[in-house]
Amino acid sequence: MLITNLPGRNAAVRMRSWRALKAAGAGLMRDGAYVLPSSEQSRKTFGEQVLEITAAGGAGHIVSFQATSAEQHKSLVGLFDRSGEYAESIRQLDELKSRLGTVTELDARQELTAVARTVCAIVARDFFPGESRRQMQSALADAESAINARFAPEEPSATRRHIDRRNQKDFRGRTWATRERLWIDRVASAWLIRRFIDPEARFVWLKRVKDCPKRAVGFDFDGAEFSHVASKVTFEVLLTSFDLERDPGLVRLGALIHHLDVGGIPIAEGPGLSTIMAGARTLQSDDDALLKAMTPVLDALYAGYTNSAPR
Repeated sequence: MLITNLPGRNAAVRMRSWRALKAAGAGLMRDGAYVLPSSEQSRKTFGEQVLEITAAGGAGHIVSFQATSAEQHKSLVGLFDRSGEYAESIRQLDELKSRLGTVTELDARQELTAVARTVCAIVARDFFPGESRRQMQSALADAESAINARFAPEEPSATRRHIDRRNQKDFRGRTWATRERLWIDRVASAWLIRRFIDPEARFVWLKRVKDCPKRAVGFDFDGAEFSHVASKVTFEVLLTSFDLERDPGLVRLGALIHHLDVGGIPIAEGPGLSTIMAGARTLQSDDDALLKAMTPVLDALYAGYTNSAPR
């Protein structure tokens, strides 16, 4: 618990403190008394506010405590209820889905990105997740699926099978084929193939998957050699197939691609990558140019994830 006392004339400091504590997800018990679940981050958040408040001539105290009864615990947890915020985001997604026939792909994906960014902020301060978060995750996945069905049809369906280990030597200098008009999973998979599996890869972008060349290695379409399996998207299937899952940077990138392709718990970088991808797809004339434009973006994400991975 943070207990504060600020002289009335320090309105600016009071407002900055209130905004910072609200952004951190602190629960308000009464004026000047805030609570957060016990953690190092909570103590750091409250400590920063104590420093600012005392520098302005006020007083701040941090008190650790435990609930003395189940009823008090329930009351405290209720201070962190985010169901109303999730409900508003779900309403926005429902409204977006109702307008998909009248908006452009870029506008639709930008609106989805904006909602996803808001949801990421809610998740960051949702200390006691429950059914409302699960409903939110489902709503995001449904909206993503609706947008893909409208603007990126023929998304592959997941199969139930064992993912065999493959030898990279058998896939060098090959022609790889996937559906044209690349989106997140396909562009990231193409990047992964050329970066880690087949540096000499040549790509064919298919208008119709039935026109896939017989000797080409298909990916991310129904019947392809590499596509969705169970809960894994194509990027993750490639990681497993070529024993790349020991690379923490690729695993983190795979989680991001999974979230953007089929939904799940929002990842902070997701809205930004989705916006960049939608903009690049608008600007580039063909899929070769699109892959070239997205390659440095994915290189940078991979480098960032690798450098920040635990050692």
